[in-house]
Amino acid sequence: MESKRILFTGGGTAGHVMVNLALIPYFQEQGWKVDYIGSKSGIEKDLIQDFPEVTYYPVSTGKLRRYMSLENVKDPFKVLKGTWEAWRIIGKTKPNVIFSKGGFVSVPVVAAAKLRRVPSLIHESDMTPGLANKLSIPFAKKVLATFPETTKHLPEKKAVYVGAVVRKALFNGDKERGKKMIDYQNKDDKQVLLIMGGSIGSQKINEQIRKNLPTLLEDFHIVHICGKGNVDEDVKQDGYVQFEYINDGLQDIFAATDLVISRAGANAIFEFLALNIPMLLIPLSRAASRGDQIDNAVSFEEKGYAHMLEEEQLEEKFHKKTADLVKNSPVMRDKMKQYKSGEARNKVIQLIEEMAK
Repeated sequence: MESKRILFTGGGTAGHVMVNLALIPYFQEQGWKVDYIGSKSGIEKDLIQDFPEVTYYPVSTGKLRRYMSLENVKDPFKVLKGTWEAWRIIGKTKPNVIFSKGGFVSVPVVAAAKLRRVPSLIHESDMTPGLANKLSIPFAKKVLATFPETTKHLPEKKAVYVGAVVRKALFNGDKERGKKMIDYQNKDDKQVLLIMGGSIGSQKINEQIRKNLPTLLEDFHIVHICGKGNVDEDVKQDGYVQFEYINDGLQDIFAATDLVISRAGANAIFEFLALNIPMLLIPLSRAASRGDQIDNAVSFEEKGYAHMLEEEQLEEKFHKKTADLVKNSPVMRDKMKQYKSGEARNKVIQLIEEMAK
């Protein structure tokens, strides 16, 4: 019997790849052939290297810029070129189904899938659809939503609420191994505070943490994931560990983490929720984004999973919000334990399998 074939796409940031990484192992275990279309130099190319059996195909892609640039004029032509490249790749690989996680690299792939009459599913992590997914929706068969509120922003016949897909490997973290990675000696029995600013880092969060290190280190052992090129070699203190980005061993560091201060990208915060790690969320401001992270953070705060601190109030309220996080973390954990994370992955797998028939 000939095995089925699935093609994944998505990239630009780690958030547009993680759901794919959560699904790929299942289809490999079931004997499916797996391919991936991504950009020529995005983070997805590096992350997919953990799956040597997956064939990676790079295509041309555009980019959303919230400022004037000559590149904005070139981007439509890049998308057209990427669509042609994806059309050829789909014709060569002949997948039964395509799964898109979003990001601008996914737009030409989903469009080419429609031209090739290959069914595609889109997964939207944020409360409201991003521009790339909005452009792709007309070409897709189904759009899967992480937040129940998202379905009202989607075509009724295509929208399916599934919840958040979380990587199974994250539940297998080893706390002691994580403590060794972060050089935690457990001398003062301090809580481990993880700082994450997204896969490319956050300059404002990085600066705020380093400025307040003396005070923070009185209460916490700090693990700071800074983003590529953002490690400050001049800042070296006991109890403060910096990384650009962590892939191998991230589950172990999560297992050792008590609290987290983070941006509010949907994939990351749902992973913290599944692992019952209380959060202080500092979403990207509307001046620098479409406001999706603010919507995500507001939703989590209303459900009792997190506290929210707007970027504009970072200087003024950072200490109070950090103290509130410590104080209210037991209540947050109790609410988090009521969330069932495993169901979403199974729903998505079922929909993909049905679409591939």
